[in-house]
Amino acid sequence: MKVKVLSRSHDDFVRQTKHDIHKVERNYSPHLHPFETNREYKRAVNAVKMDRMFAKPFLCSLDGHSDIVQCLAKHPTRLSVLLSGAANGELKLWNLADRKCLDIIDGHNSIVRQICVPLHGRYFFSVGDQTIKQWPFRESYDDVMNTTRSVNSSSSPMNTLISQTVVHGMDCHRTKPLLITCGESVDLWEETRTQPLRTYKWGSDSVSCVKFNPIETDLCAGAASDRSIQIYDTRRSEPLRKVIMKMRTNSLAWNPMEAFVFTAANEDSDLYTFDLRNLKAAQQVHKDHVAAVIDVDYSPTGREFVSGSYDKTVRIFGTEMGRSRDVYHTKRMQRLTAVLWSADNKYLVSASDEMDIRLWKAYASEKLGLKSFREQSAADYNQKLMDKFGNHPEVRRIARHRHVPKHVMHASKEKRDIVGAIKRKEGNRRLHSKPGTVGFESERTKSIVSEEQ
Repeated sequence: MKVKVLSRSHDDFVRQTKHDIHKVERNYSPHLHPFETNREYKRAVNAVKMDRMFAKPFLCSLDGHSDIVQCLAKHPTRLSVLLSGAANGELKLWNLADRKCLDIIDGHNSIVRQICVPLHGRYFFSVGDQTIKQWPFRESYDDVMNTTRSVNSSSSPMNTLISQTVVHGMDCHRTKPLLITCGESVDLWEETRTQPLRTYKWGSDSVSCVKFNPIETDLCAGAASDRSIQIYDTRRSEPLRKVIMKMRTNSLAWNPMEAFVFTAANEDSDLYTFDLRNLKAAQQVHKDHVAAVIDVDYSPTGREFVSGSYDKTVRIFGTEMGRSRDVYHTKRMQRLTAVLWSADNKYLVSASDEMDIRLWKAYASEKLGLKSFREQSAADYNQKLMDKFGNHPEVRRIARHRHVPKHVMHASKEKRDIVGAIKRKEGNRRLHSKPGTVGFESERTKSIVSEEQ
């Protein structure tokens, strides 16, 4: 005769110290948990409420510039190093970890249009009206991190290139010692030569922004004042193609993970994501800004990007989302001039025309610093719950709700009324016209005028 008894090992269920966690036996059989979905839904509602409750994205403000901050640049190998250029020609080197200014350089006699750092990070370039200057980083970063140096006569550039025309933008090649500048024409420079290697020109309008592709490194895109986005290949002597928009593009950013995808920040308050292989229609149109979008930058994962607008807000978009995931603003922040996403995917940097640089969290409710295993597990579980129940009305309402400044709220309402009136008019024309006379126009092609090769 067999007798079955319950037996438990003393070592498996008794804590060694009072700081250990009690071990609990659980049976995950579905028929024993009939209200599992109900409990998870309640947990998802609580999780999204806590997420909004702890959403405090603003970290600090870096003040010290005496004029509008025009451009920002991040160091490719040092996460805490930031470069900024102002409208009075001043360049500053910042340590974001200590929130201190490390170096001040009186670089140009006019507005600093752009700063770029090559991938090796040994020096950087800045551009004024017609002058491109090459500046060295300190040899010892330990000295730089612990000292602050004011403007002095020893701040001299390594090299200076003089352009024949006013330069509006600039970028560095990822692998070769090449620079590309834009203005009345797009010029390709070698770092050691005083004359451009190649000059591109398409029409009589000037180009305001140019960016190298980080993957297909010989490709670059520029935004011109004739409302066009132009594509160049440095291996060829002529531009490749261009797409003409209804309104002007202010800035461009290439996706660092997808070679042919780039996003354009437009004057019509929207952002357009294009695939280089098909410029007849945008892949996605990103809406929510209510004024011209000034700058855009991708996250290192390539899944999201940040934009800064003339409406005094910073917004974060998913590459496949038509609406913003989050919006950042402060009472004193004025119109945005530049935005950056840090290389570790945790921080955003914004510059605005009241002379301040602001540091934000990329994920507003994320806890910074070291997290224990239990804290990380709880955060991952809550995120999974919010993803699972994200389309439920209550969870979606709480997750999407944001307080925005009064001028943004009124402008959004006015924009909705205008768009609604246009759609009603089109609907009435379609209703009272012969079938097929008035067609539907896609949102992704509405703002594109033509494509030229």
